[in-house]
Amino acid sequence: MIYCVSLFRVFKKTSGSGHISLYLGKRDFVDYVDSVEVVDGVIEIDPLGLKGRKVFVQLACIFQYGSDDVIGLSLTRDIWIQRIQVYPSTGELATNSPMLESFLKIVGEQGYPFSFQMPTNLPCSVTLHPGRTGTGKACCVKFEVRGYIANAAVSADEVIDKKDICHLMIRKIQFVPAGKPRSKVHIFKQFMMTDKPLHLEACLEKEIYYHGDSIIVNVKIINETTKVIKKIQVYVEQLTNVVLYSSDTYTKTVFFLEFGETINGKSTFEKSFNIIPLLSNNKDKLGLAVDGCLKDEETHLASTTLTQRDKEMQGILVSYKIKVNLMVCGGG
Repeated sequence: MIYCVSLFRVFKKTSGSGHISLYLGKRDFVDYVDSVEVVDGVIEIDPLGLKGRKVFVQLACIFQYGSDDVIGLSLTRDIWIQRIQVYPSTGELATNSPMLESFLKIVGEQGYPFSFQMPTNLPCSVTLHPGRTGTGKACCVKFEVRGYIANAAVSADEVIDKKDICHLMIRKIQFVPAGKPRSKVHIFKQFMMTDKPLHLEACLEKEIYYHGDSIIVNVKIINETTKVIKKIQVYVEQLTNVVLYSSDTYTKTVFFLEFGETINGKSTFEKSFNIIPLLSNNKDKLGLAVDGCLKDEETHLASTTLTQRDKEMQGILVSYKIKVNLMVCGGG
């Protein structure tokens, strides 16, 4: 359930028994590389329905690599999990915020605040796209806030009734301010039977781009050979590294364009190419990494995973590479 009150958009989920309800003010939480936004909310509790049991809230980062109903096996793994007891209160106070104060005014005395601080070495929410015809649960890294009624936070002897659980999926997304210096690469190729090389230089205006931004690729070619260049190819590759028990890397081309530019021998050429990689142009590609999906919300190509170098990270890690190819007559 989603509704608006005051200046906050409120997300609410109630357990099947009706004894507990989760309230969150948002479902996207930003990772700034060196810090992550606090995940906070309120859980509404009906003490008469607890029958002497306690109420807990947990935040979990989960790696899902298949549907849970496959031959009865659970194909998920908790990368990180934190639990707190909210009722009866243990005296641990949640981080105070205007949003929590508004929630508590709405819920009243049956509302109990909670907050979680995620560490900076957790992956962001990423889903491997199943394609247009994909079925079942996709491989993904997801985050879940769960409230539940139980005698203990964790017990191998206790089975928690599904009617005593409520949960909301959230996304951990990454944001980094722009402003890093531009990136430049220079290569040269020497052909057989020629004593002069072919120089290619590709340069980006900046290192960080946001979703939907135009990427300007500045290309400079110094052709000291007698070869004729007939085409310039520019493409963007998405590299997805799935790190769990082992490390597997997958490469998908998310943008490709060929430009018919004739560059004669003993000449110089400079031009800027405008490219925009979009998920809408890659809907059919199986296994493409997209930012973690929430129900009924649009998403886009997964953001690059930026980490602190001294932090090890599990999950699905994403990066991008821009390539420029020159097609030379008789030279490949």
